[in-house]
Amino acid sequence: MTAASEGSRRTIVLTGASSGIGLVAAQRLSEQGNEVAVVGRNPERTRGIAEKIGATPFLADFEKLDEVRALASALLDRYDTIDVLANNAGGLNAKRELTVDGHERTIQANHLAPFLLTHLLRPRLEQTAALGRDVRVVSTASLANRFGHLRLDDLDWEKRAWLGGWRAYGTAKLATILFIRELAERLTGTGVDAFSFHPGTIATNFGRTSPLIRFGAFVTRNGYGVPVEAGAAPLVRLAAEAPVGAPSGTYFDRLSANGPTAAQAKDAQLGRDLWTITEQLVGVDTRV
Repeated sequence: MTAASEGSRRTIVLTGASSGIGLVAAQRLSEQGNEVAVVGRNPERTRGIAEKIGATPFLADFEKLDEVRALASALLDRYDTIDVLANNAGGLNAKRELTVDGHERTIQANHLAPFLLTHLLRPRLEQTAALGRDVRVVSTASLANRFGHLRLDDLDWEKRAWLGGWRAYGTAKLATILFIRELAERLTGTGVDAFSFHPGTIATNFGRTSPLIRFGAFVTRNGYGVPVEAGAAPLVRLAAEAPVGAPSGTYFDRLSANGPTAAQAKDAQLGRDLWTITEQLVGVDTRV
């Protein structure tokens, strides 16, 4: 392990950090003096951004749960304190496909993999909070949660029409909000807080496998959405050292607390049931 805990420098694990808002957030958080673990699945981009900002690169494809487990092991070996876990990796898939683990790609990358990584790093997060440090889990959700509909008997979207993957994506982000709210409950008293946020509709390469996104980019000459710098602002704000000023479990619409959500996002029992099923799917037991 490094001597990270000997000083006051904060350690931030940031997934999806090799492009889009993750890349910008990695730069800004590093500029603020944080030690940033740059996590990405593209080796060249991930190593390039890490070298540029003086950070440490870690490679993992969230569509392979074994790589998530290996990532957690590498992070625990490298850092003796972790102040922020920012679950930013994820995406929209225009075509329904399964991962090597047998799960639909969208739900695995956006929900199952972040759940597993959070579970594996949770003891280190709690140990860091016990030192009196301000520790958080921050997950990137989306306003798209409002057109999601969670069916616990169909997380892999086998029983419903795919329709370009948009509703599956919204459902995965709905799962993100439910996960963070249930996580916040389970972290009560540990000193670790949890938040989720919608970054805004951003002018990046996100979702470019979707015909709808490609059409929108074409007709607007890539002028739709807010700049990536603005999209990264909520992630930087929630991962930075300043107090959040909202209760743990809060979902932000950009920088505004208590953003609009689907009705299911307020169903605490659904969150508990989703947690139980997710444990089974990724092969962990958070009771031990």
